[in-house]
Amino acid sequence: MKKTVIGLTLFLLGAAVFIYPNSPDLQQSKAMKPALLVIDIQNAYLPLMAEKDVRIGMSRINGAIRLFRAHGFPIIRVYHSDLKYGPEPGSEGFAFPETVQIEPDDPKIVKNFPNAFKKTELDNMLREQGINTVFLCGLSAVGCVLATHFGALDLDYNTFMLKDHLISHDSYYTDSVEDIFDALGYEALIIMLANAPH
Repeated sequence: MKKTVIGLTLFLLGAAVFIYPNSPDLQQSKAMKPALLVIDIQNAYLPLMAEKDVRIGMSRINGAIRLFRAHGFPIIRVYHSDLKYGPEPGSEGFAFPETVQIEPDDPKIVKNFPNAFKKTELDNMLREQGINTVFLCGLSAVGCVLATHFGALDLDYNTFMLKDHLISHDSYYTDSVEDIFDALGYEALIIMLANAPH
């Protein structure tokens, strides 16, 4: 019953696709200037996620990081710290695992709300670099990734979730979000980045 209710909720959220069209054809009308948002893959949260999602998603996220780096496009690290529950910045729980192929000079955002744009410098950071397209990966597919997806759309960014690069506490929900929001496959990402102006 719970999965049915959540599935219905996700379906209704999917109706936003008609309000916020996410077709690459519609969104490629101006030159794409992309950035990758790597959201909340922190030591405190990963043990709470579905093992299958973590196993596949973390590998794919590193692949996306390598691809963006090879093309010279920004990789933005997004960290969550709840004002009441943490994890505290600088703690082990706050950090990304050492296996994640980020670099110290990759831009970093610390957020206190699910939407990475809410009360952060993310929008200013992106606009200063001329970024108009964001690709989302990380966790949770039904939480902060989803909230950031809508936050980016509200700010007129071309916005794509990456298929098999999302993680949540239940793989069923992850698959549902990817289906409803037509998450972009890795092969399509390769083509889009190869054709983006540098």
